[in-house]
Amino acid sequence: MLLIRNIAFYLAFYLGSLVVTTGTLLALPFSHALFRKLVHAWSAWHRWCVVYLLGCEVIVEGEPPTEPVLYAVKHESFFEAIDTPELFPLPAVFAKQELFKIVGWGTAGRAYGLIPVARAAGAKALIGMIREARRMAASGRPLVIFPEGTRVPHGERRRLQAGFAGLYKALGLPVIPVAVDSGPLYHRGLKKRGRITYRFGEPIPPGLDRQEVEARVLDAINTLNS
Repeated sequence: MLLIRNIAFYLAFYLGSLVVTTGTLLALPFSHALFRKLVHAWSAWHRWCVVYLLGCEVIVEGEPPTEPVLYAVKHESFFEAIDTPELFPLPAVFAKQELFKIVGWGTAGRAYGLIPVARAAGAKALIGMIREARRMAASGRPLVIFPEGTRVPHGERRRLQAGFAGLYKALGLPVIPVAVDSGPLYHRGLKKRGRITYRFGEPIPPGLDRQEVEARVLDAINTLNS
């Protein structure tokens, strides 16, 4: 049954992705609103496949605020990366600069409002990234970052990327840590059925020093590790 569920998931999700992503690129020159709707439709389709084909239950604990904040999300698998537009309304996500070099994906990512993170770039690139993030926040879009910088196996606690504290300081926004435990179920190969939980933590106010904000974010995003 596990194999049948996975075959159904991969066929449905990737064939659906081919149709929807082709539609997004075709819609982009004509309607930005339609383009965004199709991006969200792709994320919603992924969630549907996870729930109804893989047999997973997705639980959200806590309520995200309505005011501008920076969400710091635990990263255990591709699940939460694909699910981000389903979890947040029109999120502006910080994404690795390398992803924007992918043909088609880079164009779509910039049009949607993803914010490139050039880890090895200098001060000029950092200033540009912060300026873009402030513009997105001012327009009412939630900012989302995966502060570990890469996928981390479930149960493992890893230091945050050095740039997170600098971004937190420059933006001056509260941070909402978000724990997620997708790792044990959403493997690269055979995915398992079960429960995936998001847990929104308490707001962390702006203005804390680096050591304190990193410690508080780390503690909060790892609350589902056990």
